[in-house]
Amino acid sequence: MFSILSDDFKPPIDILLVEDNSGDIFLIENALRSCSTPCNIYIAEDGEAAMRFLRQEDEYSTSRSPQLIVLDLNLPRKDGREVLAEIKTDPELKHIPVIVMTASASDQDILRSYELYANCYITKPSDLNQYNQTIQSIENFWLSCVQLPVKT
Repeated sequence: MFSILSDDFKPPIDILLVEDNSGDIFLIENALRSCSTPCNIYIAEDGEAAMRFLRQEDEYSTSRSPQLIVLDLNLPRKDGREVLAEIKTDPELKHIPVIVMTASASDQDILRSYELYANCYITKPSDLNQYNQTIQSIENFWLSCVQLPVKT
């Protein structure tokens, strides 16, 4: 007898991508969709939209709580550092792992992100192959090895 809910079945992982650059959104989204781990990808193109999504406000009132956030630092309307600080000080959100994925390789940005409790910091690669390898590394660790929180 075949069971749909076999031991091999993995429900999709809900990922919030907070990114304002349409090219980066395209690259990250396509790379994540090509991963072997199924995932639902939600996009917020600025920091204010990200916080509304996470708090299920306004147009996001029926949104699902993500299990993982991929956050750019340089965002319009509300900077990624502000978003990270809000997430990690909010008792309802602070459990969600945040991957900072940004163009900045500044020691100051790296240190500040970890001071704000980022779970990891990745500098966006400039080469397409490296970009895909980076997303593959995210899948290998964050989507395959790590037990992500599921809020009930």
